[in-house]
Amino acid sequence: MGWPSGWAEVCRTLHAGSIPAPISMTSEYLRKTKHMINLNPLQTGGLLTAAARRMLMEWGDGYSICDFCRGKLDEIRNPPIYEFVHHDLPEFIGADIVRLTNGAREGIFTIMHAVTKPGDTIVVDENAHYSTFVAAERAKLKIQKIANSGYPKYIIDIQAYEHVIKALEKQKIKVKLLIITYPDGNYGNLPDVRLLSKIAANYDIPLIINAAYAIGRMPVNVNDIGADFIVASGHKSMASAGPIGFIGMKKKWEKTLLRISQFFKNKEIEMLGCTARGPSLLTMMASFRHVRERVKHWNNQIEKAQWFSREMGKIEIRQLGEKPHMHDVMFFESEKLYEISKHHKNGAFYLYHEFKKNNIWGIKPGLTKYFKLSTFTATREELATVIDTFKSLVSSRSRLTG
Repeated sequence: MGWPSGWAEVCRTLHAGSIPAPISMTSEYLRKTKHMINLNPLQTGGLLTAAARRMLMEWGDGYSICDFCRGKLDEIRNPPIYEFVHHDLPEFIGADIVRLTNGAREGIFTIMHAVTKPGDTIVVDENAHYSTFVAAERAKLKIQKIANSGYPKYIIDIQAYEHVIKALEKQKIKVKLLIITYPDGNYGNLPDVRLLSKIAANYDIPLIINAAYAIGRMPVNVNDIGADFIVASGHKSMASAGPIGFIGMKKKWEKTLLRISQFFKNKEIEMLGCTARGPSLLTMMASFRHVRERVKHWNNQIEKAQWFSREMGKIEIRQLGEKPHMHDVMFFESEKLYEISKHHKNGAFYLYHEFKKNNIWGIKPGLTKYFKLSTFTATREELATVIDTFKSLVSSRSRLTG
């Protein structure tokens, strides 16, 4: 069998000692948004600290962490992964036990796979991330959806969970798992998770809180809330290179979720032996001191977000979702920007291009009528620049549409 097309040239180049630069190092692939005002909800909470950037370079070689492993990732003492997983993280979120994952979605699926069986029924909020539904499909579960209140607030009524549980009980169907998104990644709504925890306990149904946009941004204590499980995202909210996240759980679930392989006595089956085992973990550890400190100032973030929402309202760009808003992720509606897009030479992409000219990044290209953003890492001065840019666009319709 012959070599694949192109391999002969590669071999000649290597033999000659002339190795071309990797594709990722060519200028066309370098990030051009690094120093812009960043409003992207997926990125703002995950921006690396200086310490994490140094750690990324130091530990970026393959599975360098595994050089120090004797068979169980979370028992590595140097670097101090054991201390981080078994002491720092549980204390930080108020959980009995923590295990690393490759992200929030992997954590949700892991829990589903451990505590349910194919054909079981679960209840999920409509505001949940798509990956929650995909995880349930992968686990072959039946989904009952709790609808939100619709435009303009999209609120999840927690009492609706109990109504669904009772309705299913009349059909002889036992709900095996409840899931709530706190907050959701579109509107930034914060449902009453404590009330849902009480409902879950009353019906003896385990509860998962998807806190991908909460843990690392705002104070969260899962034992105070009363939930069985909580999942976090390091690359969304803990200043970490992705993908990485973790599960927090009550101790009563230890044997279910952390059962050991019959073939390899130091490997946890649901974790597939080990999960996040590369530089993503070391960046989370390096950023942890900063993250632990910044959640203490969450009230400042709320004040900033609410101020931004009010200022946007003054130029008729309406914030949807809960008001007063209690999170940095926000969803906006603008009929004026949408009308401009109908006549602008760049169409629906004009907002993206105008923002880029003003050193602003993060609103998805092609969106004008509805869009979401995050105020988390931008300063008030930077957000004032964003507001001024919006004002200019709204008031300069004739120039933009010419």
